[in-house]
Amino acid sequence: STRMKRDELSKGLRKKEIKAAAHEAAQAEIKKLQAQVDDKMQNIKDTFVVSKQVYITSIADGNKGSGPLTVGYGGNRDKIGPEFGFGLSMAQKLDAPILIIKTSWGGKSLNYNFRPPSAGPYELNEKEKAGDKAAEIKKNASLNWRMMNEAVHNVLKNLKKHHPAYDSAVGYDVAGFVWFQGFNDQFSDEFRNNYRDNMIHFVKDVRKEYKTANMPFVIGVLGTNMTKEGVDKNAVSVAQREAAAAPEFKGKVASVESYKVYDLEARKVYDSGWAKHFAEWCVVGSDRP
Repeated sequence: STRMKRDELSKGLRKKEIKAAAHEAAQAEIKKLQAQVDDKMQNIKDTFVVSKQVYITSIADGNKGSGPLTVGYGGNRDKIGPEFGFGLSMAQKLDAPILIIKTSWGGKSLNYNFRPPSAGPYELNEKEKAGDKAAEIKKNASLNWRMMNEAVHNVLKNLKKHHPAYDSAVGYDVAGFVWFQGFNDQFSDEFRNNYRDNMIHFVKDVRKEYKTANMPFVIGVLGTNMTKEGVDKNAVSVAQREAAAAPEFKGKVASVESYKVYDLEARKVYDSGWAKHFAEWCVVGSDRP
């Protein structure tokens, strides 16, 4: 494909033995191929639905934006996240303006970064206590919890700006919360073992924050183990299921399995050595911007 040719040339430019003339020729070819890739990406984006009913305001790491729901609110302006299919599905079920407020940052844990207030203060481990950044680590605990709520409240203060169909005379409902996270809680006994309780605290604290006692919650179960058998052995995935099944949440919190839509064909490319097949991996499976 054009993308693969471009990536192969880019990889070749990193080799020190390339001569100046060859380098210039390769750069020119890359520029041409990149233009072809950009045109193809634009054509793909142009074919996607742009919703008139569903709007979004989004933080996806450094990719921030707002407007009608379409392609471009994922890791970069060429990508989508769960918001796209979710928003279009909601539009089929509701005859009302819908606004999705998305906040997402990669590489964050529930136990530390999104730690909810009722989980109590974060306790430093022995290594963190012995280091010279103990005060900074303590200060930044729950930072993404705070950033998430700051972003949401800022949107709620000016809804007309974010959805032109908003009617202040009618008002709004905070209709629900979707949580899809868990990867970074897998690598510590403390983080894994506390996930269920942290998730329960998180649900309760979000409801309290937005004064919605029975706010519906959907927890996307971590599916990186690809199969039911693998997910059943993942402590974080199991904890997410258990939190959703807590008796106090009956009928208002649900867990949804993500392994069922895992792309096993993309996994084959990964297992064959993604670094050796980098161009192909970028096309079929990479989530990198």
